[in-house]
Amino acid sequence: MSQVTVTINGKTYRMACDEGQENQLIELAQKFDGYVGHLRGSFGEIGDQRLTIMAGVMVVDELGELQKKIRVLEADLENLRASREKALSTSDEREKSVLSGLGEAADRLENLARKLNGL
Repeated sequence: MSQVTVTINGKTYRMACDEGQENQLIELAQKFDGYVGHLRGSFGEIGDQRLTIMAGVMVVDELGELQKKIRVLEADLENLRASREKALSTSDEREKSVLSGLGEAADRLENLARKLNGL
C-alpha cells in the first residue's frame, strides 16, 4: 500500500492507495480541488465543510450526466449494430438472389449454345 500527500482547499491530506495508483490519486485530488476552488470563487468563504459538500455534489452531478450520456451512446451503438446486422442479412439475401439469377442465366445460355451447336 502506497501513500501520497494531496492538497485540497489549502489543506494537505495523507492518503493511502494501491501501488501504482499514486499519480491517479494525485490527479483526482487536484481535480476535486479545482471544484472547491471554483465554488470558493463563486460563493466566497462559506466554510470548508460546505464547500467540500458542494464540490462533492457537483462531482456526483457530473458523474450522473456522464452516465446518462453513456446509456444513450450504448443504446445508439446497439441500434447501429442491429442496423448493421440487418444490412448484412439483406446484402446476403441479395447476393444469393443475384447468384441464383446468374446461375439460371448461365444454364439458359448453355442450353441455347447446345441448340445452336446442334443445328
